[in-house]
Amino acid sequence: MRVIVAEDSVLLREGLVRLLQEAGFTVAGQAGTAEEALSRAARCRPDVALMDIRMPPTHTDEGVRAALALRESLPDTGVLLLSQYVETGNAVRVMAREPRGFGYLLKNRVADIGELTDAVKRVGAGETVVDPEVVARLMGRPRVAGGPDVLTPREREVLALMAEGRSNEAISERLYISAKTTETHVRNVFTKLGLEPCPEDHRRVLAVLAHLQAS
Repeated sequence: MRVIVAEDSVLLREGLVRLLQEAGFTVAGQAGTAEEALSRAARCRPDVALMDIRMPPTHTDEGVRAALALRESLPDTGVLLLSQYVETGNAVRVMAREPRGFGYLLKNRVADIGELTDAVKRVGAGETVVDPEVVARLMGRPRVAGGPDVLTPREREVLALMAEGRSNEAISERLYISAKTTETHVRNVFTKLGLEPCPEDHRRVLAVLAHLQAS
């Protein structure tokens, strides 16, 4: 799998490159700015682009805007956004537009090679990845009637894993429950939250994220 790394911190960028190479990925390019990342991506057409949300010159949302531009020009390239802090605004809204092959991971996760490689592989395969801390922040907001508070504790666990982009099979493995039990919990979540059941993983993530943002 070919990846590019866009991160303005040279130290972190080099660390990411080394971790990815040791995990068997081909690092096809590096960039220190969003503009440079788009140029690199256009030349090497990577499977996945790892991109910092805050990049020069303003260090606000250059990475998010670059991610949108990259998806428009290279729709088959997955994008994994990286952030130092939990930001549930622009990044989540961008993912909600088209969550397929999109991910959002906090930088403190990249030190765990298992977390990083899993996220890159899933995004490259067209799945959606949302950092658990981001999901926890969304679920921890004040709720309106009919929000996640109507769910049982187990259903809330299932909802959180769905929002992270986990499949039913992955949810079953994580919670040590049967596939049939998982299907029941997922069905209950959709019913109680008034969401249309979505067989495709990225579509149900879209529904869950939209609900969590609105609540």
